[in-house]
Amino acid sequence: MTQAGAAMPLAGIRVLDLSRVLAGPLCAQTLGDLGAEVIKVEHPGRGDDTRDWGLRVNSTQTAYFNSVNRNKRSITVDLQHPEGQQLVRELAAQCDVVVQNFKFGGAQKLGVGYEDIKALKDDIIYVSVSGYAAQGQEAARPGYDLVVQAEAGLMAMNGEATQPPLKFGVAVVDLFTGMHAAQAVLAALFDRERSGCGRHVQLALFDCGLMLTAYYGLEALQMGEDPPRYGNSHPSIVPYGVFEAADGPLVITVGNNAQFQRFAREVIERPDMAQDPRFATNVLRGQYRNVLIAQIEEALRTFTRAQLLPRLASAGIPCGEVLGLLQALQSPRAQATGMVQAVPAQEGATSHVLAAPFVLDGQRTAVRQAPPFLGEGTREVLQTLLHLDDARLAQLQANGVL
Repeated sequence: MTQAGAAMPLAGIRVLDLSRVLAGPLCAQTLGDLGAEVIKVEHPGRGDDTRDWGLRVNSTQTAYFNSVNRNKRSITVDLQHPEGQQLVRELAAQCDVVVQNFKFGGAQKLGVGYEDIKALKDDIIYVSVSGYAAQGQEAARPGYDLVVQAEAGLMAMNGEATQPPLKFGVAVVDLFTGMHAAQAVLAALFDRERSGCGRHVQLALFDCGLMLTAYYGLEALQMGEDPPRYGNSHPSIVPYGVFEAADGPLVITVGNNAQFQRFAREVIERPDMAQDPRFATNVLRGQYRNVLIAQIEEALRTFTRAQLLPRLASAGIPCGEVLGLLQALQSPRAQATGMVQAVPAQEGATSHVLAAPFVLDGQRTAVRQAPPFLGEGTREVLQTLLHLDDARLAQLQANGVL
């Protein structure tokens, strides 16, 4: 929980989240984690697509949906209906940030594009997330994480050398796009305080996918060819990766020559390896990688993890067990962080969320609101912000707008 009386950094900022699936919702959730009021607009019948993806939590929530929709309120408005479009424009005029990831031209068609909203509130921070550059030849192409992982070269750099191209375990392009969008919003809000001007923030999944290639991408350009794939091993540091002990996998990261000497002598009891001139430096260990790794693997299989981990720690070598996902989330280490939190159950279901990773003034930012039930905030939000009375709300509902 936050400190008593401590204001969240974005307290007083209101966000209208018109996005769905992952990148846009993550951007809005991050702003909510930092204290913004986030209003998520969803289709009255089906809601966000991810309410029907993956493991179901209750009648309108799934684990997928809940992962990017904490600290929000949900309202249901049919944006295909002219009255629904007008309601959303009126809400946008009372917000500081609008986030959308409609298909190409969709926001303009619905009357909620950047120029439409800017005409109502000229200092709006408006976020557009697309698959490809909005001004490019492929602007109309829909953006999907897996497609971008393929096209940006991410699959080609992931996995073992003997494997075909491999996607990441999560939708990494979507997630990083959402994070970068939130960073850009924070910069735009900061600038607005000085200039009084709004911004149109545009993010493309493909651009973020290229950015994710990082040093591998630069190495490919430097070499004029794809760098080798090393799977769980490090391309430049040896030994550094996942190894098998007698009872399971662990990570060992030998970062320098002194550590290697201690690893060979004190951890795996192989002084001959420490004295071998082929392994004297990291550059040489890289050249004789296959010979060295084969010897290390043979030695490690004679020890259990319970034997190796204290030895590695005592030798000053970073190490850790390779845990299953559930093991990791239920571990004392994870529980101590406060990252895994139970939230009020609905319909008798048990639900958990991951908290934000931010720690401000020594306190983790709070999960102020559990992921919302579909449309649970519609009446209160429209009554409070647009001053609609019960009769008007009933009429809108009867017309299929809400």
